[in-house]
Amino acid sequence: MSKKYPIIAVTGSSGAGTTTVRTAFEHIFLRENITPCVVEGDAFHRYDREQMRERVAKALVEGWHLSHFGPEGNHFDKLETLFREFSETGEGQRRCYLHNEKEATHYGQPPGTFTPWEDIPANTDVLFYEGLHGAMVTDSVNVAQYVDLLIGVVPIVNLEWIQKIHRDTAERGYKPEDVTDNILRRMYDYVNYITPQFSLTDINFQRVPTVDTSNPFVARDIPTADESFVVIRFRDPTKFNIDFPYLLAMLHDSFMSRRNTIVVPGGKMGLAIEIIFAPIIDEIIRQRQALLKAA
Repeated sequence: MSKKYPIIAVTGSSGAGTTTVRTAFEHIFLRENITPCVVEGDAFHRYDREQMRERVAKALVEGWHLSHFGPEGNHFDKLETLFREFSETGEGQRRCYLHNEKEATHYGQPPGTFTPWEDIPANTDVLFYEGLHGAMVTDSVNVAQYVDLLIGVVPIVNLEWIQKIHRDTAERGYKPEDVTDNILRRMYDYVNYITPQFSLTDINFQRVPTVDTSNPFVARDIPTADESFVVIRFRDPTKFNIDFPYLLAMLHDSFMSRRNTIVVPGGKMGLAIEIIFAPIIDEIIRQRQALLKAA
């Protein structure tokens, strides 16, 4: 971690809803005149779309695990290098993964490919990561150690699968049965590389629907925000001086379920994110500016 060059990481599985958290942070950054460098986790996949299809088919034949969740499908070492270099110098390299035709057209490349590596912009106030592996720790890499604020987005698993199926069929052109096969193929890596991260995150957001999601593979729609609650767990409330009475007063119909856990109506998730993180980010930036002024 580095107070001079802070890193914020939002980590969650595919379809978890990390984009909602990213949008709330963008509002905070804009309002507070903070310049972030946004890094998407998909940029650290090892293979482009066509290469991944070929290697997945080979792995299935040979009986070994390959998915975007595990080490065989990602450059965990490059992600750790970026976090380490930024925390030390405010520098590093990033690239983009082009998910669809709209993104690809801007770069004049096919969808499913990577842009070239490039230096992150100078004068960046904070590195903001959104992806699958912001708290990744293995025998050979430790990404989490460089992050100043770690956030997990973890809907209950049936809801996560519903969101993934709907997103991948509506936005990425997959068939529902293909998405289901993908979920099953990733399960080993999901258990071993995705879920352990949420024991390391500082704050977790878990959306829990109040409607029946018992068969996510036939659900016709995604439960709305008003059809759910959000469980917010703080691993160590003293780390960021969390004021629970203030949160309860500001977030109507919220309540505490444990000494470090608050539950809010799903429709207030965006508001909760901004109320919780605005003072934390202000303090992170205040400390950074003090160090820059003293240098």
